[in-house]
Amino acid sequence: MIPPNIQELDANDGLAHKRKAFNLPDHVIYLNGNSLGPLPASVPGRIESLIKQEWGTDLITSWNKHGWIDLPQQVGEKLAGLLGAAPGQVVCCDSVSINLFKLLSAALQLRPERKVVLSQADNFPTDLYMAQGLESLLGSGCMDLNTVPAENLLPSLNEQVAVLYLTQVDFRSGARHDIAQLTRAAHEQGALVIWDLSHSVGVLPLELDAWQVDFAVGCGYKFLNGGPGAPAFIYANATHHDQFQQRLQGWMGHAAPFSFSSEYQAASGIAQFLTGTPNIISLAALDAALDVFADIEADELHGKVCQLTDLFLQLVDSEPTLRDLKLQSPSDSGQRGAQLAWSHPQAWGISRALHSLGVMVDYREPDLLRFGFSPLVLSFEEVGRSVQALRKILGERIYTRAEFQNRLKVT
Repeated sequence: MIPPNIQELDANDGLAHKRKAFNLPDHVIYLNGNSLGPLPASVPGRIESLIKQEWGTDLITSWNKHGWIDLPQQVGEKLAGLLGAAPGQVVCCDSVSINLFKLLSAALQLRPERKVVLSQADNFPTDLYMAQGLESLLGSGCMDLNTVPAENLLPSLNEQVAVLYLTQVDFRSGARHDIAQLTRAAHEQGALVIWDLSHSVGVLPLELDAWQVDFAVGCGYKFLNGGPGAPAFIYANATHHDQFQQRLQGWMGHAAPFSFSSEYQAASGIAQFLTGTPNIISLAALDAALDVFADIEADELHGKVCQLTDLFLQLVDSEPTLRDLKLQSPSDSGQRGAQLAWSHPQAWGISRALHSLGVMVDYREPDLLRFGFSPLVLSFEEVGRSVQALRKILGERIYTRAEFQNRLKVT
């Protein structure tokens, strides 16, 4: 039975109507938007039109006729409002990994007298991998990656640091950094900042211009609901435009790509971060998906995220059968993103058992059960039912069944 206060929360939910903007299977409670956002109802029609009319009939003329060539900037401008960015500072292209390489190499050029890139020791792996790869390419004389625990970031900032390189929301625990504080601290030491906002954009209020952030990246397939492998984005503060050379010099980043010059001349402004031919079908899907945010304020999204996660946490804490779950996320909603994580020795089996009951969550090594809360699609009643399913699985030890023990390639 769902407690009466949950019914009241649903009755007063100002975002409840947005659920109709998504195609979700019946009888599925989706707590995995922090890995892959659900399908917006507007996307299939947009893709069908693109394939049948724009590609199928208009063919190559669509680069001009339907504005394909401008999609990276068009989608970037739609994202700008969610990032707290003025026009001309966001472009959508490539992947987070590739964009991190671009930004790291750019930032190091802006601080040629320094070589230290400071990051968190348990930062998201791709962020560390890209930094390690660039360090290997440049050599220790040009770049030195220094990773420290989160609590040592502020003490490690000094006049040798060129770039503070962080993810705002920890992908394991959901703990979040204070962007404004850390950016200010980095600037006081003369360092630049690069923020990975993959678990932030679409659920947390962001004010990149006001916080004087230098650079940021993020993906389009989590809370932005752009689809599997959706393009990523780059934010580059206008104060840095044209002050460096973007090193992945592809033809779309050229000032005049269709001059086909053998000599590279970078485009001005944010367009310099383009590299290869845009992925039009993926960009169109993300473009359509972003329309759902057009009439929503970030504070409204975050307000519901706090309510959803606080309710889930309260219900779990009130269940004696769930006492073996160990919370790994901050208990204060102001200190976390849109997810909660618990550790348990049988977390994998629990996650698979939840899937069998229609509650989609995910698992992270070595023992984390992770729940993501998409404020546009989740109801408070679904939060209540998901905790009931969790109670059943642990109370009856359903997770021990053999069918829930086999590991999958993607977890």
